[in-house]
Amino acid sequence: MIQQLSERGVLVIVDNDPLMLTGVAAVLHQHGYECHCARDTEAAFKAARSVSPDLILCDTHLGEESGLDFCRDLKADPQLRDIPVLFVSGSRDPQIVGLAQQAGGAYYLSKPFDPNILIETVDRALWMPHLIQSRIEAAHALAQENTRAAAYATR
Repeated sequence: MIQQLSERGVLVIVDNDPLMLTGVAAVLHQHGYECHCARDTEAAFKAARSVSPDLILCDTHLGEESGLDFCRDLKADPQLRDIPVLFVSGSRDPQIVGLAQQAGGAYYLSKPFDPNILIETVDRALWMPHLIQSRIEAAHALAQENTRAAAYATR
């Protein structure tokens, strides 16, 4: 069973609100995601390093800590910088989406949200890096094939 869960995606969810944290994790777990929860940035970094998540969902405000600062620190870490971040926040600041993008966030979802929109957004966030990686690999394979063909043609 655990094997099936990790095939869908491994997620780290960061929120200082225990009800939101468990609610988001429950919705995602029901849809086959392996979820690891963290209530602060220290626990989030530990989880990210130990489980190598495919995506991190993070609130912009984590009590005394900032989810935006967490994302900046994550993007500065060579081991973790490629993990996409989806901000899930109830902030009413009209500039929060831009601030989230500047911090390195790839996606933003406002609270409260429809659970179906959460699933759709997570699915999309996980699909995009794989699409990009597959196109990079295809381009690399094509370049190698072209190099071999050019070498063969010059013989």
